[in-house]
Amino acid sequence: MDFGLTDEQRLIVETTRAFVENELYPHEAEVERSGHLRMDLIREIQAKAIAAGLYAANMPEEVGGAGLDTLTWLLYERELGRANYALHWTCVARPSNILLAGTPEQRETYLLPCIRGEKWDCLAMTEPGAGSDLRGMKASARPDGGDWVLNGTKHFISHADLADFAIVFVATGEEDTPRGPKKRITAFFVDKGTPGFTVREGYRNVSHRGYTNAILEFDDCRLPASAILGEVHKGFEVANTWLGATRLQVAATCLGRAERALGHAIAYAAERRQFGQAIGKFQGVSFKLADMAMELKAAELLTWEAAWKFDRGTVTEADMSMAKLKATEVLAMIADEAIQIHGGMGLMDELPLERIWRDARVERIWEGTSEIQRHIISRELLRPHGG
Repeated sequence: MDFGLTDEQRLIVETTRAFVENELYPHEAEVERSGHLRMDLIREIQAKAIAAGLYAANMPEEVGGAGLDTLTWLLYERELGRANYALHWTCVARPSNILLAGTPEQRETYLLPCIRGEKWDCLAMTEPGAGSDLRGMKASARPDGGDWVLNGTKHFISHADLADFAIVFVATGEEDTPRGPKKRITAFFVDKGTPGFTVREGYRNVSHRGYTNAILEFDDCRLPASAILGEVHKGFEVANTWLGATRLQVAATCLGRAERALGHAIAYAAERRQFGQAIGKFQGVSFKLADMAMELKAAELLTWEAAWKFDRGTVTEADMSMAKLKATEVLAMIADEAIQIHGGMGLMDELPLERIWRDARVERIWEGTSEIQRHIISRELLRPHGG
């Protein structure tokens, strides 16, 4: 593995970082204090991101994206991850790559408008009674003539209030397995405004202010067969094929925030004086900085290695779980230690540290909890031994 960046990668990193610092940082305080992201601000930043070639950069070139390899894409994600989540996710959108699984007609209707910034998507899997256990979902769809009728509830659905449509996973039957019957899952496109589909305000979240979640309700919501994404009963196959790298995306954005927090801690330790010297000279502070830098480097190497292997077709579930687990837990540690080094000022909202500290908490829960990641890793270790 070559640990050096190519000229193209350096240019992407520098361009993205400059955009984040010049176009996103100035609006962080407004979003954090109001908890709201104005539509006129979204459109303003969105237009600048499109002009800079940063919008939908996760997509292949043939559909209008940047065509980045996985490692380069994650370097780009790390830079975006430095900023308030609502600002970078909404204004510099990266449509879900599950949209690439659609038919040519579905790509025209859903994928391409998202890439052009005309629409936003959202992904609906989680339910009040089924989080990580997707096979336990109760939302269902039944065939009726040539249509399908959806019923049930989804919650914690990110930015569904803004989205023009949802990609909804529901149970469409059962299959017998050695461990008993399990739900068969199918994915559907559901346009906002479809009769029987209601989007309700979600929960107030301590993390990622301005980045909303919603509750989706389906009450005899009728859809044509053409709304199916992939094949009937093959929703898990669609998800597993196209959503594999989302854990690496979480890891990369966490690395950006961790690096920002560490930068503040280093600068403060070098400038702040107590008892006649910079506090960075005290072992209690200097050792914190050393541990923070070492753990961040370890998380980066795990993430970049997984990305490198992803492009070569050799990545394993454990590789991606290790990267996600390490990066999210390192972010929590670095955010906490950065505040400790700053003392009381670290908790004031004049600095981004209290936000980074709050935002870090959700990262160990969504896209698979830390416990789920440890389960995946240990399962892969034990499987060759019959465990």
